[in-house]
Amino acid sequence: MPSTTSDSLRADCGNCFGLCCVALTFAKSADFAIDKPAGEPCPNLQQDFRCGVHSKLRTEGFQGCTVYDCFGAGQKISQQAGTSWRDQSGQEMFAALPIMRQLHELLWYLADALDRTETKSIRPELTKAQQRIEALTQWPVLDVDLGNERQSVNQLLLRTSELVRGNPGKKKQRRGADLMGAVLRGADLSRADLRGCYLIGADLTGADLRKADCIGADFRDTDLGDADLTGALFLTQSQANAARGNDGTKLPGTLIRPPHWG
Repeated sequence: MPSTTSDSLRADCGNCFGLCCVALTFAKSADFAIDKPAGEPCPNLQQDFRCGVHSKLRTEGFQGCTVYDCFGAGQKISQQAGTSWRDQSGQEMFAALPIMRQLHELLWYLADALDRTETKSIRPELTKAQQRIEALTQWPVLDVDLGNERQSVNQLLLRTSELVRGNPGKKKQRRGADLMGAVLRGADLSRADLRGCYLIGADLTGADLRKADCIGADFRDTDLGDADLTGALFLTQSQANAARGNDGTKLPGTLIRPPHWG
């Protein structure tokens, strides 16, 4: 696991002022039991900024909370601001959260790229990009051209994908494919380009996704039971949280096995 992802890019709710519980909008649905406007604290948020139903979020109708991942943006803002949104105007902190989250997401991808032996030839460029993005994460984190930064980093991530995956053949070029509900049990998707794929409700039981490029793939309710995602490129905790897995599912070392997998 690259050191850059071990702490700073992993959500640490214990060192955050519950920013996602206040700044984000909830829409009553299968993901949220209630409607909640942005800027209003969730009724489950306690005075100590802890969630009162954290251990039973899914059974209480807050599945969306278990899927969301801030990439450590919440605690970064909380620590840099020094005081909570209750002690000062929270609008600046709330506005900073989505920006910081996107910057941390880019840092997550860059850390993954830097940890690959195949990226030796572009490591100086990756390191330079990582340092540039890191410099942008200093408080108050509001004047950032996210579109430009994402475009710049994406070019490096595409090159990383090509270097790591090699040339797996046309059959594995699935970028942006609609695979919702597809039955792909035991499918060989190793080194496949799954960027932006819609895999909602797909059956990937026992599938081989080693070194597959998973950036932006939608894994909501995807069955990853016994699937092998060892070395999967750019896979995030949020994607794993959105999917279904079991004891036989193999994840990259950077990710934590979601508690609801059982």
